[in-house]
Amino acid sequence: MTAPLKAIDGSADLPQLMNDLAQRARAAARVLALAPAEQKNRALEAMERLIRARADAIIAANAEDVAEAKATGMAASFLDRLTLTPARVAGMADGIAVVRGVADPVGVVTESWQRPNGMTIERVRVPLGVIGVIFESRPNVAADAGVLCLKSGNAVILRGGSDSFRSCRAIHECLVDGLREAGLPDAAITLVPTRDRAAVGLLLSGLNGGVDVIVPRGGKSLVARVEAEARVPVFAHLEGVNHVYVDGAADLDMAKSIVLNAKMRRTGVCGAAETLLIDRASQDKIKPLVDMLIGAGCEVRGDDAIRAADARVKPASNEDWDTEYLDAIIAAKMVDGVDGAIAHIHAHGSHHTDAIVTADNAAADKFLNEVDSAIVLHNASTQFADGGEFGFGAEIGIATGKFHARGPVGVEQLTSFKYRIHGTGQTRP
Repeated sequence: MTAPLKAIDGSADLPQLMNDLAQRARAAARVLALAPAEQKNRALEAMERLIRARADAIIAANAEDVAEAKATGMAASFLDRLTLTPARVAGMADGIAVVRGVADPVGVVTESWQRPNGMTIERVRVPLGVIGVIFESRPNVAADAGVLCLKSGNAVILRGGSDSFRSCRAIHECLVDGLREAGLPDAAITLVPTRDRAAVGLLLSGLNGGVDVIVPRGGKSLVARVEAEARVPVFAHLEGVNHVYVDGAADLDMAKSIVLNAKMRRTGVCGAAETLLIDRASQDKIKPLVDMLIGAGCEVRGDDAIRAADARVKPASNEDWDTEYLDAIIAAKMVDGVDGAIAHIHAHGSHHTDAIVTADNAAADKFLNEVDSAIVLHNASTQFADGGEFGFGAEIGIATGKFHARGPVGVEQLTSFKYRIHGTGQTRP
């Protein structure tokens, strides 16, 4: 490649800039596909160390982004996702350490068998190639996506939201310096160096075959645009209209703890609960659950049965059952047992994450088997919908589709496979 690419807001020739990025990423992907696990792990160790050492600089860059976002009137839920704290920066570094410890999937033979003609066939994991990640608000996605793609032997082109531009650049500098320490190409992890929104459309075009997969990480409008415009395969990360169903056999104290955490731990994450379903056989649980939520600062919008139990509950509209609030608001409804809960989730859920609270194992098994979501939980908070909590170290998103990957997309899910065949001179008759 020739001259270094411009890293300022905008470019005189944006299509050329984006095509150059893709060509460099493609060349880096060929290197990464053959890089030994030890070399990739050295890069990850350096990245973790650099993020910890430069935490103050990352937080300072983020503070500028947050100040600008506040000045534009950004909603509190978006500000929460944008903001980096010392604990969150440390969490990024911790995630890199976990990813480093994950087994390298590249080259692993998952199956092997011999045919009657003596040929041996192996199914072996290989990288996807060049992955484009388009995300909004959360600057930590730059680190998560970068290190997951590196570990799985993929090059990545990151296009963060304009609101997190400075934060992402500070994080990206740590990642690139880590690549250099390990002797890997800078273009293995590329950050689109402009806020120009036209860059998104160019990335979705596939950049003349330069991009193999697109991963959107953001709100409903972003994902809808990506799915409508992408000319390459997409790992869809749809909205999290997540439910907690409190069964008639639920322990009240456990239900209160799970519901409170699922809704209020962090309201702006995709694993936050948005709808509370209560078994009609649990009339006595409505008041304590509603009182707890309102006491924690959560607005409750309910059907007639829920409102009858507490006058502070606001009436729920039909739209509430399909809404991802990402805020301190929850919709609440009475249902007829586990079958009623499953029917409601099938009608209004987004196939993301849903939970049942119950001491009845038969009800739990029915819920877990019949709810068609990427993640289903028994007696646990929906906020565990996170690759780090699955032991993946990080995630590139929660895939809600059914092709290739589903649920948290970690290192293994960022590989495909090919078949290697060993023969001794066989020809087909």
